[in-house]
Amino acid sequence: MSSLNLDDFTDLIERPDGGVRRDAEARRGRQIVPPGSLGRLDDLGEWLAAAQGSAPVRPVERPRVVLFAGDHGIAELGVSARPAGSASELVREVIEGGRPVSVLARRLGVPVRVVDMALDCDPDLFPEDVVRHRVRRGSGRIDIEDALTLEEAEAAFRAGVAVADEEADSGTDLVVLGDISVGGTTAAGALVAALCGTDASVVTGRGGEAIDDLAWMRKCAAVRDALRRARPVLGEQLQLLATVGGADLAAMTGFLLQCAVRKLPVVLDGVVAAACALVGQRVAFRAPDWWLAAHKSGEPGQAKALDRMALEPLLDQGVKVGEGAGALLALPLVQAAAALAAELPEKPEEAEAVEAVEAVEGSDASGTPETSEASGVSATSEVSAASEVSAGQQEKKQETE
Repeated sequence: MSSLNLDDFTDLIERPDGGVRRDAEARRGRQIVPPGSLGRLDDLGEWLAAAQGSAPVRPVERPRVVLFAGDHGIAELGVSARPAGSASELVREVIEGGRPVSVLARRLGVPVRVVDMALDCDPDLFPEDVVRHRVRRGSGRIDIEDALTLEEAEAAFRAGVAVADEEADSGTDLVVLGDISVGGTTAAGALVAALCGTDASVVTGRGGEAIDDLAWMRKCAAVRDALRRARPVLGEQLQLLATVGGADLAAMTGFLLQCAVRKLPVVLDGVVAAACALVGQRVAFRAPDWWLAAHKSGEPGQAKALDRMALEPLLDQGVKVGEGAGALLALPLVQAAAALAAELPEKPEEAEAVEAVEAVEGSDASGTPETSEASGVSATSEVSAASEVSAGQQEKKQETE
Protein backbone atom coordinates (compact mmCIF):
# COMPACT_ATOMS: atom_id res chain seq x y z
CA MET A 1 0.00 0.00 0.00
CA SER A 2 1.34 3.42 -0.99
CA SER A 3 1.73 6.14 1.63
CA LEU A 4 1.27 8.81 -1.05
CA ASN A 5 -2.19 10.44 -1.09
CA LEU A 6 -2.75 11.90 -4.54
CA ASP A 7 -6.04 13.47 -3.45
CA ASP A 8 -4.02 16.14 -1.66
CA PHE A 9 -3.17 17.70 -5.03
CA THR A 10 -6.84 18.52 -5.62
CA ASP A 11 -6.79 20.80 -2.56
CA LEU A 12 -3.30 22.19 -3.18
CA ILE A 13 -3.74 23.23 -6.81
CA GLU A 14 -5.51 26.52 -7.47
CA ARG A 15 -6.48 27.97 -10.82
CA PRO A 16 -4.40 30.81 -12.29
CA ASP A 17 -5.54 34.20 -10.96
CA GLY A 18 -8.82 35.07 -12.70
CA GLY A 19 -8.76 38.66 -11.44
CA VAL A 20 -5.32 39.23 -12.91
CA ARG A 21 -6.48 37.75 -16.20
CA ARG A 22 -9.38 40.22 -16.32
CA ASP A 23 -6.95 43.05 -15.61
CA ALA A 24 -4.73 41.82 -18.44
CA GLU A 25 -7.73 41.71 -20.78
CA ALA A 26 -8.73 45.26 -19.80
CA ARG A 27 -5.19 46.48 -20.36
CA ARG A 28 -5.13 44.78 -23.74
CA GLY A 29 -8.29 46.70 -24.64
CA ARG A 30 -6.51 50.01 -23.96
CA GLN A 31 -3.50 49.28 -26.15
CA ILE A 32 -3.01 50.86 -29.55
CA VAL A 33 -3.40 47.61 -31.50
CA PRO A 34 -7.04 46.48 -31.60
CA PRO A 35 -7.87 43.44 -29.46
CA GLY A 36 -7.97 40.27 -31.54
CA SER A 37 -5.58 41.57 -34.18
CA LEU A 38 -2.71 39.55 -32.67
CA GLY A 39 -4.67 36.29 -32.77
CA ARG A 40 -3.74 33.70 -30.15
CA LEU A 41 -0.93 35.91 -28.87
CA ASP A 42 -3.58 37.86 -26.96
CA ASP A 43 -4.85 34.75 -25.18
CA LEU A 44 -1.30 33.54 -24.60
CA GLY A 45 -0.26 36.79 -22.95
CA GLU A 46 -3.34 36.80 -20.75
CA TRP A 47 -2.81 33.15 -19.77
CA LEU A 48 0.77 33.90 -18.78
CA ALA A 49 -0.27 36.97 -16.79
CA ALA A 50 -2.78 34.89 -14.83
CA ALA A 51 -0.19 32.17 -14.23
CA GLN A 52 2.31 34.75 -12.97
CA GLY A 53 -0.31 36.67 -11.01
CA SER A 54 0.99 39.85 -12.63
CA ALA A 55 -0.58 42.41 -14.96
CA PRO A 56 1.24 43.62 -16.95
CA VAL A 57 2.84 40.24 -17.57
CA ARG A 58 6.51 39.80 -16.71
CA PRO A 59 8.96 38.67 -19.40
CA VAL A 60 9.97 35.00 -19.45
CA GLU A 61 13.62 35.33 -18.49
CA ARG A 62 14.58 32.01 -16.89
CA PRO A 63 13.04 29.15 -18.87
CA ARG A 64 14.48 25.65 -18.67
CA VAL A 65 14.12 22.43 -20.63
CA VAL A 66 13.55 19.42 -18.36
CA LEU A 67 13.79 15.94 -19.92
CA PHE A 68 12.96 12.75 -18.05
CA ALA A 69 14.77 9.70 -19.42
CA GLY A 70 14.14 5.97 -19.28
CA ASP A 71 14.14 2.69 -21.17
CA HIS A 72 11.02 0.55 -21.49
CA GLY A 73 11.04 -3.23 -21.60
CA ILE A 74 8.26 -3.23 -24.21
CA ALA A 75 10.88 -2.09 -26.76
CA GLU A 76 12.12 -5.71 -26.78
CA LEU A 77 9.13 -6.53 -29.02
CA GLY A 78 10.42 -4.33 -31.82
CA VAL A 79 7.87 -1.55 -31.38
CA SER A 80 10.46 1.19 -31.89
CA ALA A 81 12.85 2.05 -34.68
CA ARG A 82 15.63 2.20 -32.11
CA PRO A 83 16.96 -0.92 -30.37
CA ALA A 84 15.76 -1.69 -26.86
CA GLY A 85 17.88 -0.18 -24.10
CA SER A 86 19.45 2.52 -26.28
CA ALA A 87 17.96 5.63 -24.64
CA SER A 88 21.29 6.23 -22.92
CA GLU A 89 22.81 6.96 -26.34
CA LEU A 90 20.25 9.70 -26.90
CA VAL A 91 20.96 11.12 -23.46
CA ARG A 92 24.67 11.18 -24.23
CA GLU A 93 24.04 13.05 -27.48
CA VAL A 94 21.81 15.58 -25.74
CA ILE A 95 24.43 16.24 -23.08
CA GLU A 96 27.17 16.57 -25.70
CA GLY A 97 25.07 19.02 -27.70
CA GLY A 98 24.40 16.95 -30.80
CA ARG A 99 20.61 16.51 -30.69
CA PRO A 100 17.98 18.92 -32.11
CA VAL A 101 16.92 20.03 -28.63
CA SER A 102 20.56 20.81 -27.81
CA VAL A 103 20.97 22.96 -30.91
CA LEU A 104 17.73 24.86 -30.33
CA ALA A 105 18.42 25.35 -26.63
CA ARG A 106 21.88 26.66 -27.40
CA ARG A 107 20.49 29.11 -29.95
CA LEU A 108 17.76 30.30 -27.58
CA GLY A 109 20.03 30.43 -24.54
CA VAL A 110 17.97 27.92 -22.54
CA PRO A 111 19.63 25.40 -20.18
CA VAL A 112 18.72 21.72 -20.58
CA ARG A 113 18.32 19.40 -17.61
CA VAL A 114 18.22 15.61 -18.09
CA VAL A 115 16.84 13.43 -15.29
CA ASP A 116 17.61 9.71 -15.50
CA MET A 117 14.74 7.72 -14.02
CA ALA A 118 15.23 4.27 -15.57
CA LEU A 119 17.94 4.16 -18.19
CA ASP A 120 19.16 0.65 -18.98
CA CYS A 121 22.85 1.39 -18.42
CA ASP A 122 25.47 1.78 -15.73
CA PRO A 123 24.73 4.99 -13.78
CA ASP A 124 28.45 5.78 -13.73
CA LEU A 125 28.18 6.78 -17.40
CA PHE A 126 26.58 10.09 -16.47
CA PRO A 127 27.15 12.91 -13.96
CA GLU A 128 25.63 12.69 -10.51
CA ASP A 129 23.12 15.46 -11.19
CA VAL A 130 21.68 13.34 -14.04
CA VAL A 131 21.40 9.98 -12.24
CA ARG A 132 20.72 10.91 -8.61
CA HIS A 133 16.94 10.42 -8.94
CA ARG A 134 17.13 7.06 -10.75
CA VAL A 135 14.61 4.48 -9.49
CA ARG A 136 15.65 1.36 -11.38
CA ARG A 137 17.43 0.10 -14.47
CA GLY A 138 14.77 -0.01 -17.19
CA SER A 139 11.01 -0.45 -16.77
CA GLY A 140 9.15 -3.76 -17.13
CA ARG A 141 7.47 -5.15 -20.26
CA ILE A 142 3.97 -3.78 -19.83
CA ASP A 143 2.21 -6.33 -22.04
CA ILE A 144 2.97 -9.17 -19.62
CA GLU A 145 4.21 -7.56 -16.39
CA ASP A 146 4.05 -4.34 -14.42
CA ALA A 147 6.40 -1.58 -15.43
CA LEU A 148 7.20 -0.90 -11.76
CA THR A 149 6.33 -2.05 -8.31
CA LEU A 150 4.00 0.26 -6.45
CA GLU A 151 6.90 1.35 -4.23
CA GLU A 152 9.02 2.18 -7.29
CA ALA A 153 6.13 4.13 -8.81
CA GLU A 154 5.81 6.15 -5.63
CA ALA A 155 9.56 6.80 -5.54
CA ALA A 156 9.52 7.97 -9.16
CA PHE A 157 6.48 10.18 -8.55
CA ARG A 158 8.14 11.75 -5.51
CA ALA A 159 11.31 12.29 -7.55
CA GLY A 160 9.29 14.26 -10.07
CA VAL A 161 7.81 16.35 -7.27
CA ALA A 162 11.31 17.02 -5.94
CA VAL A 163 12.59 18.10 -9.37
CA ALA A 164 9.66 20.53 -9.70
CA ASP A 165 10.48 22.01 -6.30
CA GLU A 166 14.13 22.34 -7.29
CA GLU A 167 13.19 24.22 -10.44
CA ALA A 168 10.72 26.52 -8.70
CA ASP A 169 13.18 27.25 -5.89
CA SER A 170 15.98 28.03 -8.35
CA GLY A 171 13.92 30.75 -10.06
CA THR A 172 12.84 28.93 -13.22
CA ASP A 173 9.83 30.83 -14.56
CA LEU A 174 8.74 28.46 -17.36
CA VAL A 175 9.45 24.78 -18.02
CA VAL A 176 9.65 23.08 -21.41
CA LEU A 177 8.89 19.44 -20.59
CA GLY A 178 9.90 16.45 -22.69
CA ASP A 179 11.19 12.89 -22.53
CA ILE A 180 14.09 10.79 -23.80
CA SER A 181 12.96 7.20 -24.06
CA VAL A 182 12.85 4.07 -26.17
CA GLY A 183 9.44 2.42 -25.97
CA GLY A 184 7.95 5.39 -24.13
CA THR A 185 5.34 6.15 -26.78
CA THR A 186 3.96 2.62 -26.41
CA ALA A 187 3.49 3.11 -22.67
CA ALA A 188 1.98 6.54 -23.35
CA GLY A 189 -0.45 4.98 -25.84
CA ALA A 190 -1.60 2.47 -23.25
CA LEU A 191 -2.23 5.24 -20.70
CA VAL A 192 -4.18 7.39 -23.16
CA ALA A 193 -6.25 4.45 -24.42
CA ALA A 194 -7.09 3.43 -20.85
CA LEU A 195 -8.03 6.93 -19.69
CA CYS A 196 -9.99 7.82 -22.84
CA GLY A 197 -11.69 4.46 -23.24
CA THR A 198 -10.48 3.86 -26.79
CA ASP A 199 -9.00 0.95 -28.71
CA ALA A 200 -5.28 0.47 -29.17
CA SER A 201 -5.29 1.28 -32.90
CA VAL A 202 -6.86 4.70 -32.22
CA VAL A 203 -3.91 5.91 -30.13
CA THR A 204 -0.97 4.04 -31.66
CA GLY A 205 1.36 6.09 -33.83
CA ARG A 206 4.63 5.36 -35.59
CA GLY A 207 6.98 7.25 -33.28
CA GLY A 208 9.57 9.92 -33.94
CA GLU A 209 11.66 7.71 -36.19
CA ALA A 210 8.83 6.17 -38.18
CA ILE A 211 8.35 2.40 -37.93
CA ASP A 212 7.09 0.21 -40.79
CA ASP A 213 3.69 -1.49 -40.96
CA LEU A 214 4.82 -4.71 -39.27
CA ALA A 215 6.36 -2.82 -36.36
CA TRP A 216 3.19 -0.71 -36.09
CA MET A 217 1.08 -3.87 -35.84
CA ARG A 218 3.37 -5.20 -33.12
CA LYS A 219 3.01 -1.89 -31.32
CA CYS A 220 -0.79 -2.03 -31.58
CA ALA A 221 -0.75 -5.54 -30.12
CA ALA A 222 1.49 -4.40 -27.26
CA VAL A 223 -0.80 -1.47 -26.44
CA ARG A 224 -3.83 -3.80 -26.64
CA ASP A 225 -2.31 -6.27 -24.20
CA ALA A 226 -1.17 -3.50 -21.86
CA LEU A 227 -4.65 -1.98 -22.03
CA ARG A 228 -6.19 -5.20 -20.76
CA ARG A 229 -3.91 -5.01 -17.74
CA ALA A 230 -4.60 -1.30 -17.20
CA ARG A 231 -8.39 -1.36 -17.08
CA PRO A 232 -8.72 -3.01 -13.65
CA VAL A 233 -6.61 -0.25 -12.00
CA LEU A 234 -8.09 2.81 -13.72
CA GLY A 235 -9.36 4.19 -10.41
CA GLU A 236 -5.86 4.25 -8.86
CA GLN A 237 -3.60 6.57 -10.81
CA LEU A 238 -0.37 5.61 -9.07
CA GLN A 239 -1.14 1.93 -9.60
CA LEU A 240 -1.94 2.70 -13.25
CA LEU A 241 1.50 4.27 -13.69
CA ALA A 242 3.09 1.25 -12.04
CA THR A 243 1.16 -1.17 -14.23
CA VAL A 244 1.54 0.29 -17.73
CA GLY A 245 3.63 3.44 -17.29
CA GLY A 246 7.24 3.52 -16.25
CA ALA A 247 9.60 5.39 -13.95
CA ASP A 248 10.02 8.30 -16.35
CA LEU A 249 6.26 8.64 -16.88
CA ALA A 250 5.52 8.45 -13.14
CA ALA A 251 8.14 11.12 -12.50
CA MET A 252 6.74 13.38 -15.22
CA THR A 253 3.26 13.08 -13.71
CA GLY A 254 4.53 14.07 -10.28
CA PHE A 255 6.52 16.88 -11.84
CA LEU A 256 3.50 18.30 -13.67
CA LEU A 257 1.28 18.23 -10.61
CA GLN A 258 3.87 19.84 -8.35
CA CYS A 259 4.54 22.55 -10.94
CA ALA A 260 0.83 23.36 -10.75
CA VAL A 261 1.07 23.48 -6.96
CA ARG A 262 4.06 25.84 -7.22
CA LYS A 263 2.32 27.94 -9.92
CA LEU A 264 5.06 27.22 -12.42
CA PRO A 265 3.74 27.12 -16.02
CA VAL A 266 4.77 24.19 -18.20
CA VAL A 267 4.96 23.79 -21.98
CA LEU A 268 4.19 20.19 -23.01
CA ASP A 269 6.08 18.47 -25.81
CA GLY A 270 4.81 15.23 -27.36
CA VAL A 271 2.65 12.20 -26.66
CA VAL A 272 4.55 11.08 -23.55
CA ALA A 273 4.15 14.46 -21.85
CA ALA A 274 0.49 14.58 -22.95
CA ALA A 275 -0.19 11.12 -21.51
CA CYS A 276 1.34 12.11 -18.17
CA ALA A 277 -0.68 15.32 -18.19
CA LEU A 278 -3.83 13.27 -18.76
CA VAL A 279 -3.02 11.17 -15.69
CA GLY A 280 -2.40 14.41 -13.81
CA GLN A 281 -5.79 15.73 -14.85
CA ARG A 282 -7.40 12.63 -13.34
CA VAL A 283 -5.61 13.41 -10.09
CA ALA A 284 -6.40 17.16 -9.97
CA PHE A 285 -8.88 18.63 -12.45
CA ARG A 286 -7.53 22.19 -12.16
CA ALA A 287 -3.95 21.21 -13.02
CA PRO A 288 -4.22 21.54 -16.85
CA ASP A 289 -4.84 25.27 -16.44
CA TRP A 290 -1.10 25.56 -15.75
CA TRP A 291 -0.02 23.69 -18.89
CA LEU A 292 0.36 24.77 -22.49
CA ALA A 293 0.34 22.41 -25.48
CA ALA A 294 3.28 23.43 -27.67
CA HIS A 295 2.73 21.60 -30.95
CA LYS A 296 1.10 18.77 -32.84
CA SER A 297 3.50 15.87 -32.98
CA GLY A 298 1.43 13.78 -35.37
CA GLU A 299 0.95 11.07 -32.74
CA PRO A 300 -2.75 10.14 -32.48
CA GLY A 301 -2.39 9.49 -28.76
CA GLN A 302 -1.21 13.06 -28.20
CA ALA A 303 -4.16 14.47 -30.16
CA LYS A 304 -6.58 12.35 -28.13
CA ALA A 305 -5.08 13.38 -24.80
CA LEU A 306 -4.95 17.09 -25.63
CA ASP A 307 -8.53 17.03 -26.86
CA ARG A 308 -9.64 15.42 -23.60
CA MET A 309 -7.89 18.20 -21.64
CA ALA A 310 -9.14 20.95 -24.01
CA LEU A 311 -5.57 22.05 -24.76
CA GLU A 312 -5.01 23.45 -28.25
CA PRO A 313 -1.44 23.22 -29.61
CA LEU A 314 0.28 26.45 -30.63
CA LEU A 315 2.27 25.06 -33.56
CA ASP A 316 1.86 22.48 -36.30
CA GLN A 317 5.26 21.93 -37.89
CA GLY A 318 5.24 18.15 -38.08
CA VAL A 319 8.08 17.82 -35.56
CA LYS A 320 8.22 14.21 -34.37
CA VAL A 321 11.75 13.95 -32.99
CA GLY A 322 10.64 14.20 -29.35
CA GLU A 323 13.10 15.16 -26.57
CA GLY A 324 11.39 18.55 -26.13
CA ALA A 325 12.49 19.95 -29.51
CA GLY A 326 8.97 20.74 -30.73
CA ALA A 327 8.02 22.33 -27.42
CA LEU A 328 11.15 24.45 -27.46
CA LEU A 329 10.06 25.87 -30.82
CA ALA A 330 7.03 27.34 -29.06
CA LEU A 331 9.10 29.18 -26.46
CA PRO A 332 9.82 32.26 -28.65
CA LEU A 333 6.08 32.52 -29.28
CA VAL A 334 5.39 32.58 -25.54
CA GLN A 335 8.11 35.17 -25.03
CA ALA A 336 6.76 37.27 -27.90
CA ALA A 337 3.26 37.20 -26.41
CA ALA A 338 4.63 38.35 -23.05
CA ALA A 339 6.61 41.18 -24.66
CA LEU A 340 3.65 42.44 -26.69
CA ALA A 341 1.28 42.31 -23.72
CA ALA A 342 3.73 44.21 -21.51
CA GLU A 343 5.32 46.69 -23.91
CA LEU A 344 2.69 47.79 -26.43
CA PRO A 345 1.76 51.39 -25.52
CA GLU A 346 -1.74 52.26 -24.44
CA LYS A 347 -3.92 54.73 -26.37
CA PRO A 348 -3.40 58.46 -25.62
CA GLU A 349 -5.73 59.91 -23.01
CA GLU A 350 -7.20 62.31 -25.59
CA ALA A 351 -8.27 59.43 -27.77
CA GLU A 352 -9.86 57.72 -24.82
CA ALA A 353 -11.72 60.94 -23.93
CA VAL A 354 -13.06 61.28 -27.48
CA GLU A 355 -14.21 57.71 -27.44
CA ALA A 356 -15.96 58.28 -24.11
CA VAL A 357 -17.78 61.39 -25.44
CA GLU A 358 -18.83 59.59 -28.59
CA ALA A 359 -20.12 56.73 -26.47
CA VAL A 360 -22.21 59.13 -24.35
CA GLU A 361 -23.57 60.95 -27.43
CA GLY A 362 -24.44 57.66 -29.04
CA SER A 363 -26.25 56.63 -25.90
CA ASP A 364 -28.23 59.92 -25.83
CA ALA A 365 -29.16 59.65 -29.50
CA SER A 366 -30.63 56.22 -28.94
CA GLY A 367 -32.50 57.14 -25.74
CA THR A 368 -35.89 55.81 -24.73
CA PRO A 369 -39.08 57.45 -26.06
CA GLU A 370 -39.75 58.95 -22.63
CA THR A 371 -36.31 60.56 -22.68
CA SER A 372 -36.87 61.91 -26.19
CA GLU A 373 -40.26 63.35 -25.21
CA ALA A 374 -38.76 65.00 -22.17
CA SER A 375 -36.05 66.48 -24.34
CA GLY A 376 -38.69 67.75 -26.76
CA VAL A 377 -40.68 69.45 -23.98
CA SER A 378 -37.53 71.05 -22.66
CA ALA A 379 -36.59 72.34 -26.07
CA THR A 380 -40.11 73.77 -26.72
CA SER A 381 -40.08 75.57 -23.37
CA GLU A 382 -36.74 77.14 -24.16
CA VAL A 383 -37.96 78.35 -27.57
CA SER A 384 -41.15 79.84 -26.03
CA ALA A 385 -39.17 81.65 -23.35
CA ALA A 386 -36.80 83.04 -25.95
CA SER A 387 -39.76 84.30 -28.02
CA GLU A 388 -41.34 86.04 -25.02
CA VAL A 389 -38.08 87.81 -24.20
CA SER A 390 -37.72 88.97 -27.79
CA ALA A 391 -41.33 90.32 -27.88
CA GLY A 392 -40.82 92.22 -24.64
CA GLN A 393 -37.68 93.86 -25.95
CA GLN A 394 -39.52 94.91 -29.13
CA GLU A 395 -42.36 96.53 -27.12
CA LYS A 396 -39.89 98.49 -25.00
CA LYS A 397 -38.17 99.76 -28.14
CA GLN A 398 -41.48 101.01 -29.59
CA GLU A 399 -42.42 102.85 -26.34
CA THR A 400 -39.07 104.60 -26.35
CA GLU A 401 -39.60 105.80 -29.88
